[in-house]
Amino acid sequence: MTDTSPDTSSLILKPASRPRPFKTPRTVLALMMREMQTTYGRSPGGYIWAILEPVGAIAMFTLVIAVGLKIRTPSLGSNFPLFYATGFLPFALAMSTARKISSSLRYSRSLLQYPGVQFTDAIIARFLLNFLTQLMVFFILMAGIHILFNLSTIRDVPAIALSLGLAAIFGLGIGTMNAFLFSISPLWDSAWGILTRPLLLLSCVLYIFEEVPWQYQDMLWYNPLVHIIGLMRRGFFATYDATYASPIYVLGLAMVFLVLGLLFLYRFHRDILNR
Repeated sequence: MTDTSPDTSSLILKPASRPRPFKTPRTVLALMMREMQTTYGRSPGGYIWAILEPVGAIAMFTLVIAVGLKIRTPSLGSNFPLFYATGFLPFALAMSTARKISSSLRYSRSLLQYPGVQFTDAIIARFLLNFLTQLMVFFILMAGIHILFNLSTIRDVPAIALSLGLAAIFGLGIGTMNAFLFSISPLWDSAWGILTRPLLLLSCVLYIFEEVPWQYQDMLWYNPLVHIIGLMRRGFFATYDATYASPIYVLGLAMVFLVLGLLFLYRFHRDILNR
């Protein structure tokens, strides 16, 4: 009688392949290391320039306003560098985060062609690296100002942490939305650069919200950076309440931009990368 059963002697049973655990964190870490090398590792001075840029801006504000205009005291406190640092550093955190995230797809375009690398990996990597860098700059400059001028301030740590967190999240939301808009419209890239140039003057970096004429305060209130900077100044100046600051407004606006940006990128990121 002929045996018609299939011959299984040559078959080798292999365990089913399992997906690698923690794939996204490893990918994000690799992208962060790559950017650290390309952005800071190849330029003379590296991270020194990340510190010198805000130092130069704060020094310029102090020289122009305190020395040039001969104004003896800032709007809050008695130290010009501290006053301008509490305005410029959260402003720089939000704007640099938005700028980094908005170019994340273009920066990692070649790596995003691999199936193991997602567009969200590129966004997370740039966000984390920029946030950690700006956080390092913040602590170094604030410590330096306090030591150099022998300052003793009563710090509201929750208000400072809230300001830094909102600045990072707002930059992430705006940057994610712009990552999509810049990819589909190069004209918006140029228009955004023009539209954001006056923001330094319209975000209460050089003055406080209460000094704005009352007829313009209602319009300026809708600028989320005004709230972020107000919270930071509440953290360093005990007499400043910044009652106008609304963390819920900033967070809500940031989440709207973030969700919309992610939805558009999820739908169109392959079309964008294949252009």
